Amino acid sequence: MIAVLAVLFLLAQPSSAPAAEPFLVEPVIVADRKAVFATVESVERTVARSRIGGTVDALGIDEGDRVEAGELLARVVDPKLTRELAAVDAEIRALEAQLELARTELARARELRKRGAIPQARLDQAEASFRVVRGQLAAARAKRQLVEERVAEGDVLAPATGRVLDVRVTAGTVVMPGEVIAEIALEQYILRARLPERHARFIAEGDTVWIGPRGLGPGAPVGEGRVIKVYPALEAGRVVVDIEARGLGSYFVGERARIELETGSRRVFLVPPEYIGQRFGVDYVRLESGEEIVVQRGLARDGRIEILAGLRAGDRLVVPER
Repeated sequence: MIAVLAVLFLLAQPSSAPAAEPFLVEPVIVADRKAVFATVESVERTVARSRIGGTVDALGIDEGDRVEAGELLARVVDPKLTRELAAVDAEIRALEAQLELARTELARARELRKRGAIPQARLDQAEASFRVVRGQLAAARAKRQLVEERVAEGDVLAPATGRVLDVRVTAGTVVMPGEVIAEIALEQYILRARLPERHARFIAEGDTVWIGPRGLGPGAPVGEGRVIKVYPALEAGRVVVDIEARGLGSYFVGERARIELETGSRRVFLVPPEYIGQRFGVDYVRLESGEEIVVQRGLARDGRIEILAGLRAGDRLVVPER
């Protein structure tokens, strides 16, 4: 029992830790940050088009899919090409039969000419007939190859690697040559921000940008980015800025993020957080004289808190009692 009372007595004694030195409030010049919203956008977009007219027979993509360059996205079928191909095949079979007959006639004419049974003109006629049929067969086969290429043009291929943003058709849709089948965003993404015109003179390529949590929600900040382009023309009185940052490939195209850019400088008071107390939800500081002053807290900078109102240069602060 005596040991317990001794421990309680020691715990009740005031702490012997040295008190913090008074903090002298002095103005500091800091970069002024402007908080705005930026939108994730693709640097470039491309479209996959139908090269022939017809009906969409197969559609193998949906919005959000990732596609590789040359990947089959859809197939457009023209029934007229199928019938034309069948007609050419029939023509080729007929010409092959004619060519076989002409070859036989030519062989017979050569044998008869050797025997002197027919004149040279008859042999020349057989050779000419054979060459004509052979030429017609070659032309028919070339025509078939051309039709096959037109049928192959019904395959709609991805022009580049990227993510499908929009699919403009459905299976069974009738399309015309050159009609857009899908819109694809290439894999390089940026943040695009639009700033008020008064901040235009402070923004330059290479400036650092602070990017907040993804999706405007809670969480850790994404990190830092870099201004890579400032557009020379205003849009609705705003400066358009492109920002490069890592990890944007996992974002949705069009997703917003909160960013901060430096737009000039200003004088502020920065106070260590231990010199700021809080009572009933109100921030205050204690002067060396013992007077307590209500202050307005601002942003955190380099481990200190920006005080927007309540302090004057030369004030000496002490750590408030907790």
